[in-house]
Amino acid sequence: MLCRLSVRWLRPRPTLAPAGGAKSSALPLWAVASVSAVGPSGAGGWYEALATSAPVQSAEDVLLFAHTASGLPWWGSILLTTVALRGAVTLPLAAYQHYILAKVENLQPEIKNIARHLNQEVAVRAHQLGWSKRVARLTYLKTMRRLVAELYVRDNCHPFKATVLVWIQLPMWIFMSIALRNFSTGAAHSEGFSVQEQLTTGGVLWFHDLTALDSTWILPVSVGVINLLIVEIFALQKLGKSRFQTYITHFVRAVSVLMIPIAATVPSSIALYWLCSSFMGLSQNLLLRSPRFRQLCRIPLTKLDSDTPYRDLLAAFHSKIISRKSRTF
Repeated sequence: MLCRLSVRWLRPRPTLAPAGGAKSSALPLWAVASVSAVGPSGAGGWYEALATSAPVQSAEDVLLFAHTASGLPWWGSILLTTVALRGAVTLPLAAYQHYILAKVENLQPEIKNIARHLNQEVAVRAHQLGWSKRVARLTYLKTMRRLVAELYVRDNCHPFKATVLVWIQLPMWIFMSIALRNFSTGAAHSEGFSVQEQLTTGGVLWFHDLTALDSTWILPVSVGVINLLIVEIFALQKLGKSRFQTYITHFVRAVSVLMIPIAATVPSSIALYWLCSSFMGLSQNLLLRSPRFRQLCRIPLTKLDSDTPYRDLLAAFHSKIISRKSRTF
């Protein structure tokens, strides 16, 4: 492959009043302002267009189907829908992501070997043709990109394929959140009954009213804690992170903390969905560390894989806590 060096330039529903007898929403004024802002003609801002879009209506239909088919109270229907979507959609995509990343990881020795030989070849050619350092560097980078791209095509593992999970999971999370907001604010009805009225008594434990905020902050704090756990688990399995990766990790940590006050300002139905989704994300992350599950998903072995991933994870957490204590004292 290297014996010959190429130097060529390389996307409205009408707003209905709550059914008679419905309990008035316990949400702050800003939370229902956008619903009343949509006039009979459907005119409104970008959020109103999104809240009445086909994907959000589909999310509402999924929630209503789960509630009707299961016969569960609304808190159980939200939990069931979250588990079903996570298990049927995001888990297979996450397994595919790990499959692609494992193949990319296994290409690294070959890529390093190519880089070493290419560097030597460019140096020889630069000396023969009198190239400047800039021309030699550009030639090396361009040729290296082409050779690496050929490897990705050969093994069918372009890193961009690993981002499919994000492009599916994030929109799904947004559509489900807006669908639950429509239910909680009375913006969505189904077959003559008010979902909002049902949600006022559809909760459990301390959050009986799913249209109200969680005044105890238990749901919001739980969302933030679980998201932080996911971030830390991801950070612990990345040894020798680059400065950019470190910045990204700090940014995601900040977003996880910021989710706490945000979750405290939305209906409990949404906070419950976020909590269930985050918990499933954590479980999914841990499951994909299991050697048996990875083998079942035909994820290639890499030199970073461990036979005792959970023991290693606990040891890494313990080591991180000890190192922080030693720096403190």
